Amino acid sequence: MVSHRPFQRLQPMPLLAQLISRRIDGCLQIMSASTSWLLYLDEGKLAFATNSVQPFDRLDRALDQLIDRVPSLKLLDRSQLRQFEAVSGNYPSNSADYQAIQWLLDQRFLELSTARELIELIAIEALKPFLTVTEGIYEIIAKSNFLDYPNLCQLDLRPIVERCHTELRRVSVPKATSPDAALPLPSTVPSVPAAPARPLSFTPPTPTPAQIPLHSASPTATTAQAQYTIACIDDSPTVLQAISTFLNDSSVSVIMINDPVKALMQVVRSKPDMILLDVGMPNLDGYELCSLLRRHPNFKQTPIIMVTGHTGFIDRAKAKIVGASGYLTKPFTQSELVKTVFRYLS
Repeated sequence: MVSHRPFQRLQPMPLLAQLISRRIDGCLQIMSASTSWLLYLDEGKLAFATNSVQPFDRLDRALDQLIDRVPSLKLLDRSQLRQFEAVSGNYPSNSADYQAIQWLLDQRFLELSTARELIELIAIEALKPFLTVTEGIYEIIAKSNFLDYPNLCQLDLRPIVERCHTELRRVSVPKATSPDAALPLPSTVPSVPAAPARPLSFTPPTPTPAQIPLHSASPTATTAQAQYTIACIDDSPTVLQAISTFLNDSSVSVIMINDPVKALMQVVRSKPDMILLDVGMPNLDGYELCSLLRRHPNFKQTPIIMVTGHTGFIDRAKAKIVGASGYLTKPFTQSELVKTVFRYLS
């Protein structure tokens, strides 16, 4: 049982990100000084989430949000649900509020689709306080240990966690807090030359093959005078050319790599001062490649910036787990790219 182990420092966002990326099966049990949580997971998807703080009051509030659209709930005597408060079951067993939802389905007060909505509403309210926890203990109990594991739905945990995080920030986070708090960035930002705020375009003038020497330094950079070498890894030649154009400066040499599988060897050979790494690539995604680079002794301290169109906090947490230095969201302007590059190069 988790209660017999000493408390340790907890980082809820990275923990949840790992559960999703590893497609964990089983019940995650967490205990803090005042509250305990149960997250039932099915290959990284959420089957049910609850906590120990008045679960049946939380169930009542969720039912209130559905009652106008579900006429059958108006016929429900909710005192009948309280019979499940006394249900304990053998360890490990389903939570009592989940058993009450199963009963609502069996008694035809709910359809499966509305039960799914109900479970999502409960999960959002139950998980918000978990994201604020800094110390506690946790363990994962294998699904095979349960006689009757929750199976009414499989919810994508990512948007649920992101919504909880957004709502928490809206009501309690000081205005001075950075929106990138899930992935701390260096506090010092050196001044950079002003650049026109040109949005990243994916339709630049079509260059000839000789103008895009992929896997080699960009001809737009004056290599002889370059102070820094930047490796840019993306499976799209158009994006590579756009970034190379944005970084057209005598102090920077850009190496463009469009094959993620061969990227590790090419990066080791070129020893860049910084790596711009696209997240969404075939065969080997950016998170995996970043993790591989961090294991190489030459790149433990090299700035690695994840470049992606995903803006969620789970994505930022995953970037932090694999050792990324920062995060650049598409579409970005030339000014944003230059500021990010020189922030870390300096």
